[in-house]
Amino acid sequence: MLICGVDEAGRGPLAGSVYAAAVILDVNNPIIGLADSKKLSEKKRDFLSGEIKTKALAWGIASCTCQEIDEINILRASLLAMTRAIDAMQAQFNVIPDLVQVDGNKCPKISLPCEAIVKGDSKVQAISAASILAKVARDAELYELDKVYPQYGFAKHKGYPTAAHLLTLQAHGICPQHRLSYAPVRALLK
Repeated sequence: MLICGVDEAGRGPLAGSVYAAAVILDVNNPIIGLADSKKLSEKKRDFLSGEIKTKALAWGIASCTCQEIDEINILRASLLAMTRAIDAMQAQFNVIPDLVQVDGNKCPKISLPCEAIVKGDSKVQAISAASILAKVARDAELYELDKVYPQYGFAKHKGYPTAAHLLTLQAHGICPQHRLSYAPVRALLK
């Protein structure tokens, strides 16, 4: 039975895209150390991301932009990114999973059998793998944004509403990569 784990990264930040990944692990080629991406160091996530891309039967990564998040809301954007990740995986590896398991309490609108698992990223290895790919991909985007908008410190806080990020918003205003529908950003528009 081919089980596809799906998870997202970046629902809480004030800036950048929300990412999702879909992963079908190879039971004959295990990956040691998989866990919820939030419980791993950046160095360990980067290492495991390479392992997943090498050893998994299939994987896909996709995102929704900050503009899409503002248009349809973060929940819908997260679910849409998940759908895109599953589609990307199927297109790239020409594989159809028997079951999709998603971290959380909602499933994306897909034509495959799907179940939501609360705290799935710490219970299901394929979801853990997806959480790692999504987080590494999102972090990579924020490092690139940091080069374009160095005044915001995106490389440090990854867009999350830290005290430092909120101070830079006050000092520099918003940039095109900020989510306008999020309260701290929206407050600056008034």
